[in-house]
Amino acid sequence: MKILWLALLGCVLSIRCLAQPCDFQFEYVGRAVQTAGMHVWGSSPVIGPDGKVHLYVARWSMTTRNDFNGWYRECEIAHYVGEQPEGPFEFVRVAVPDQDGNFNSPHNPSIKKIDGKYVLCFIVNENDDLKTQRIVMYVADDLSDNWTPAAGAESDGTMVRKSNKRTDWNYTARLGVSNPSLIKHNGKYLLYVKSVVFPWANSKKRKYMYGVTVSDTLEGPYVNHAKYVTPATMPLEDAYAFSSGDSVYMLSRDFGASKGSSGGGLLWKSKDGFHFDKKDVARAYEDLAHYVGEDSLQDGTAYRGKLDGHLERAQVLAIDGQPAYLYLATGVNTTPGHGSCSHVFRMKKRDD
Repeated sequence: MKILWLALLGCVLSIRCLAQPCDFQFEYVGRAVQTAGMHVWGSSPVIGPDGKVHLYVARWSMTTRNDFNGWYRECEIAHYVGEQPEGPFEFVRVAVPDQDGNFNSPHNPSIKKIDGKYVLCFIVNENDDLKTQRIVMYVADDLSDNWTPAAGAESDGTMVRKSNKRTDWNYTARLGVSNPSLIKHNGKYLLYVKSVVFPWANSKKRKYMYGVTVSDTLEGPYVNHAKYVTPATMPLEDAYAFSSGDSVYMLSRDFGASKGSSGGGLLWKSKDGFHFDKKDVARAYEDLAHYVGEDSLQDGTAYRGKLDGHLERAQVLAIDGQPAYLYLATGVNTTPGHGSCSHVFRMKKRDD
């Protein structure tokens, strides 16, 4: 019995030693954005010329339907602003309205300032059909919401569609291409995209994976990199890419519960941005209950997920070029009459 116990203890210690430490620490601050009568989802931050924090937020009405599916049917991208990263944030205007038809339900915004320009990427679909999801890129010199399509995009701003090349990683994508995240790294512009694919011939199980499109100029056009960048054995959602030092990172939802519950997130790390190895993936954050306590959520409403508050749609605010705050969305809210909302965390790189 003693030998068996020692063997089991050795296995546990070995597993702990193999666990990849996270390069960043996350400190919960509080709720970032909620709006009466609305579902608020991903909130993407950027520092404006006025020194304030501007959030570009996916939101839709709670009153048009009883389920959460308004995200791909009547979503809009709204502009909020706050004096500091912790908030409070006030609604300014609708930045990208829902146009129905072929430019339907703009969703999952991600904003960056690159080369002196503000770049807003998001997804749209056609007539509520998820199979038609595609990525739009807008650019502007300021944040007055006079956005124009990127020079290398289609006339409506469409930059990336599902690949029609058999040799590309997402040729078999069933839900188009979605959830963009843009960075500049080593002189190249890398636009990361998600697809739900069947990665192998005769495969019957679809995988949630990321690839990357590449351009020599900020406004494109962007060309699909043929091979996926994340392993098919570790499903992920809502990846946000950023660089720090010589590395490219991605924060994502742990969609396949690879290193904990699916309510938390992962930190991916790469040297070149074209290959994220599973051995370099660390657990980054947990569900909302981990930070605020399960009891504080028991009287809330779970519009999406469970009452533990799955945290999704990671978006990072950089200050002086360094990641400083993390914004995450959750489907749980304890405020009556308010739908899903977003939360903010302080973010700090661990000392080496």
